[in-house]
Amino acid sequence: MSTGSCMCGAIRYEFTAGRSQKWSGAAYTSNIVVPRTAFKVTQGKPKNYSLTGDSGKQNNHFFCGDCGSGLYTELEVMPDQTCIKSGSVDDKSIRDYPVGVEFYVKDRMHYSAAVADAKQVPQFG
Repeated sequence: MSTGSCMCGAIRYEFTAGRSQKWSGAAYTSNIVVPRTAFKVTQGKPKNYSLTGDSGKQNNHFFCGDCGSGLYTELEVMPDQTCIKSGSVDDKSIRDYPVGVEFYVKDRMHYSAAVADAKQVPQFG
């Protein structure tokens, strides 16, 4: 069982996942994707901001209302999975997890190189 929290500690969560579930998002976010049934908020109540993604479907972003830390995202295009912001995870050994895929590489900053051995996908959804 792994755990995580926002910066101020008001929101906490736990999840179970294997190393193969690492996912890297846009240029500045990396996520661990777990089955939605394997994720639960264990303390506090995160705020939610929803918007329509490039796919035309809803993206629900959850964050701490006290400190503003991004925690996780639930995407309508991935109804059975939760995308946990890797920077919010307590166990820093996740830094050693392999990156399996990079999305939105069409928007990559000119100074950011592709991650070696990661699948390169122009956009998401």
